[in-house]
Amino acid sequence: MELLISLIAGAVGGNIAGGLLKNVNLGVLGNSIAGIVGGGLGGQLLSMVGADGIAEAAGGVDIGALVGQVASGGIGGGVVLVIVGLIKNMLVK
Repeated sequence: MELLISLIAGAVGGNIAGGLLKNVNLGVLGNSIAGIVGGGLGGQLLSMVGADGIAEAAGGVDIGALVGQVASGGIGGGVVLVIVGLIKNMLVK
């Protein structure tokens, strides 16, 4: 469940970053793909530091863990979009 949340948040984060930073915008599909990759990476990094499975261990829905997954996925998606957009811009020149 955490991976799905991270992937969706990554797609949203990628599109938000693409909307705010027009010079790295890859279009809706490109933003979404880069965001999904970044969201997955962000979610994996969060689980590597030991924050995964908090909701299941508590026996219910932990809002803090959910917010953490959304934030890490969204930020990861935005970061990967910026990196891919900058590389694309360097190759075009």
